[in-house]
Amino acid sequence: MAFYGIASNLVNYLTTQLHEDTVSSVRNVNSWSGSVWITPILGAYIADTYLGRFWTFTVSSLIYVMGMIMLTTAVSLKSLKPTCTNGICNKASTSQVAFFYISLYTIALGAGGTKPNISTFGADQFDDFNPHEKELKVSFFNWWMFSSFLGALFATLGLVYIQENLGWGLGYGVPTVGLLVSLVVFYLGTPIYRHKVRKTKSPARDLIQVPVTAFKNRKLQLPQNPCQLHEHEPQYYINSGKRQVHYTPIFRFLDKAAVKDGNSGRPPCTVTQVEGTKLVLGMMLIWLVTLVPSTIWAQINTLFVKQGTTMDRSLGSSFQIPAASLGSFVTLSMLISVPMYDRYFVPFMRSKTGNPRGITLLQRLGIGFVIQVIAIAIAYAVEVRRMHVIRVHQITGPKQIVPMNIFWLLPQYVLLGIADVFNAIGLLEFFYDQSPEDMQSLGTTFFTSGIGIGNFLNSFLVTMVDKLTDRGEHKSWIGDNLNDSHLDYYYGFLLVISTLNLGAFIWASSKYVYKRETKEVNEGCIEMESKALEISPLGLQV
Repeated sequence: MAFYGIASNLVNYLTTQLHEDTVSSVRNVNSWSGSVWITPILGAYIADTYLGRFWTFTVSSLIYVMGMIMLTTAVSLKSLKPTCTNGICNKASTSQVAFFYISLYTIALGAGGTKPNISTFGADQFDDFNPHEKELKVSFFNWWMFSSFLGALFATLGLVYIQENLGWGLGYGVPTVGLLVSLVVFYLGTPIYRHKVRKTKSPARDLIQVPVTAFKNRKLQLPQNPCQLHEHEPQYYINSGKRQVHYTPIFRFLDKAAVKDGNSGRPPCTVTQVEGTKLVLGMMLIWLVTLVPSTIWAQINTLFVKQGTTMDRSLGSSFQIPAASLGSFVTLSMLISVPMYDRYFVPFMRSKTGNPRGITLLQRLGIGFVIQVIAIAIAYAVEVRRMHVIRVHQITGPKQIVPMNIFWLLPQYVLLGIADVFNAIGLLEFFYDQSPEDMQSLGTTFFTSGIGIGNFLNSFLVTMVDKLTDRGEHKSWIGDNLNDSHLDYYYGFLLVISTLNLGAFIWASSKYVYKRETKEVNEGCIEMESKALEISPLGLQV
């Protein structure tokens, strides 16, 4: 609620209260949102290497609360806001702008420790060695995201209205109090929480050690049989409680790190260490093709909102729908779709495929990306229609309302919400599930950093498109006056790159090999967790 209470309407605060232009406000919203989703890399590293998930979350949540209090102060005190006289507003002073953005980025710093650790800490509460709990864990990320989006729904419906009609101070004060209450609720459960013990002092060290060792051993010959590579005995993993990851025939250049060389004074890396590095490389390949979908998602709180402000938002004779509130339909469609997916779609597909999840993680992502391409195609078609209405009614002024109901934008919001059920939740689960055992917080940051880079990428695209198209007599595609711009061209551009990216995702998925690991289930016994490799109807690996 706190995050979406800020993000969903920030572009309007920057343009109406701090008087920034459209391109600058979109760029600043994207930069802040990107930071919120990038800083979890640092928070996850600290959790996995030093403090653990619980204490990293605890310290970071205090920073988050401090940022929210500062932001509420920034929008409440007159001395921290630009002054207006007879409808003419002064530009915000340097100190006013500085305090506002320091508050925002304090929140981003706090989010760095909360976002990657709260979901993984929740997943840690399930015992993988208990068949019943393991079955429940399959649904955990669906319902965790469902709960998160309940907060987002309140933000986009209630908080946005409060901000625009009752005051920004109250609109930011409510989520600040809500955040404090939620933390009290969280800490009430402290005595009963399970804490996963770190089995490696520096889990990220293998990511450096394996490539370095492989490079040093580059002149050594790989054995024909992978069983001849260095690995501990199964009893070692039983005694230590660690999980053994089994050999896969990808990224074979890294296998040289596990070649046994009697002339070397140092022992080689184990196959499990090498496979952990391979897993991270494989996830990076999938991560790269999630950046464009994250860029599409960034439109919800930026250009979609500005587009909505130009349209007829009347509901009855006196009520105006806040443009940012349409984002609630992303949340609503997701809240409706998650139970349907978990209770009906998964059992139905499980009966057909035998997969506990119904479909594989990559199939889930692929379906979400297809829906997202359809959504941006509809956004393009609606904007073409809006431009046609503008020409027919000869509208030119930036504040003139286009006689076209804002609910024309509804399909693109609803489809993006349905897509999130597949790709947003799917990505979070994929990166948690496929990460090496001691790097699951760090692995989850693939999800958060993808959203962050997507926001930065959107900021870069908006800036470059504005500069390249605003030349001579040509008008910018994304000008301050959206009634005299060509936002339809920009959406068309996003549609093209989304379609190309979908092809790249299908190719990357066909190359991906899932994690195969052995884990202890009873004393002296081990169980293999593996996924068979076959090609699905979507062309994605199962």
